[in-house]
Amino acid sequence: MTTTSTHGLPAGNGDGRGPGTGADTAPGVDTDLSTGTGSGTSTDFGTGTGSGTGTDFGTETDSGTGAVTALGIGPAPGTGPAVVPGAATDSGFRTAPELHTAPGPRIAPGLRTAPGSGPVPGTGPTTGDRVPFFPPDLFHEDRDTLLRLLHEIGTGAEQKFILGDRTRRFEETLRDRLGAADVVACSSGTSALHLILTALGVGPGDEVVVPALGCAPLAAAVLHTGAVPVFGDVDPRTLTLDPEDARARVTPRTKALMPAHMFSVMADMPRFTALAAAEGLRLVEDSAVAQGAVLDGTPAGLWGDAGLYSFVQVKSFGMPGEGGAVVTRDEETGHRVRMLRNHGQDGVHRGLHHVIGVNSRFDEIQAAFQLHRLPGLDARLERRARIAAHYTEHLTGLPGVTTPPPGTDGRCYYVYTLLADDRDALRDHLSAEGVDTHIYYPKTLPDQAAFAPVAAGASGPGWPHARDAARRQLSLPVHHRLTDAQVERVTEAVRAHALRTRG
Repeated sequence: MTTTSTHGLPAGNGDGRGPGTGADTAPGVDTDLSTGTGSGTSTDFGTGTGSGTGTDFGTETDSGTGAVTALGIGPAPGTGPAVVPGAATDSGFRTAPELHTAPGPRIAPGLRTAPGSGPVPGTGPTTGDRVPFFPPDLFHEDRDTLLRLLHEIGTGAEQKFILGDRTRRFEETLRDRLGAADVVACSSGTSALHLILTALGVGPGDEVVVPALGCAPLAAAVLHTGAVPVFGDVDPRTLTLDPEDARARVTPRTKALMPAHMFSVMADMPRFTALAAAEGLRLVEDSAVAQGAVLDGTPAGLWGDAGLYSFVQVKSFGMPGEGGAVVTRDEETGHRVRMLRNHGQDGVHRGLHHVIGVNSRFDEIQAAFQLHRLPGLDARLERRARIAAHYTEHLTGLPGVTTPPPGTDGRCYYVYTLLADDRDALRDHLSAEGVDTHIYYPKTLPDQAAFAPVAAGASGPGWPHARDAARRQLSLPVHHRLTDAQVERVTEAVRAHALRTRG
């Protein structure tokens, strides 16, 4: 979704770097802003009864009273309820003490989170509910702050809603955090891919090698430039583009390589860097799902000419809306992307268009909101990593199930994806046990109607590993709002199915 400005207002005519008068993001008070009528009290996502209702940005209804399951901090089984001191939320603020219970078996010690060190313990649904794949209460602690920012920016004298001072500060904060030359916020991760390819001169007559398994923008962004995507097979273990297969698909028309980090694993960027250098190719890193991941000391997004992040809600640094960012070590690439995202303007001379650009500008409210949530990102990523490690420890070696490669280097834990020989049966079993799962890519890109004509003339061995992964992949819940009990419930459900069907 692109954002447009009202004619005659200053919004969107700069490049997001100029000075602004907007107030800095300030901590908001974590207050339940639920609205509705009726009597009775409610605790967020507890169990019980009550007639008061409220919505959490349209994603979840808060109703009833009840205890909340501790996220590894509560008492051991049999010791009764205990009061947990106010714990740090995923936005860095603190909540009032909550009453916690410890239902179900204790989870491995490595999964536990110390009080105050990360996301709120026990803020997910209680164990009697379904285990959600996407957290329904993702921005619960941030509602008051978001409403304050909406009012603050909407009533501000500057009346600048896109590419203002908050966007500039958000870009600079990410740039400094990464050690990048430039970060350019834009309207989506998909738009970021198109901006990068255009900035690098990819166009008609060119080919770009992309993975056969992945999201549609991998191919669509290339086609939007007039170039042709050439699909490469994936590594059967990592499910990312296989460097050797990519090498075999390079032709004199190849302009760029575009590996993508998939599920919880980064692509083999050292080998792609070497391949790009040896063949004289541009290297575009689709790191949309990998913000916070690091491989061999280099952050995801900074291995090639440019990379990108997506801020759509379900990503690891998601927000309530669309958004993305281009990241690069090259100042000139950043400058060109910055012009392209704003109709080809340079941010200094309004109305002068140096190149043919697009509208891919960033929203000021979202920039302020992301600045507010950034301090809690590391704790949220750490929680995801602990959950993933627990899955790997307890699911590795099960008959008919392949877990992602273990370890922490080059891992992002956007999702946790298994390969199951009887994927559909496992999915149905987990659903019956109250565990929601997700199949991301039921078909490879060359097997999709939109891209089959492009792939029809391709020569070579095809994409056997990508097709096998599309048939077998199933993603488990791994978001930071899961309780320990929910993680254990997912683990035991997978184990029970695998051992029963293969025992």
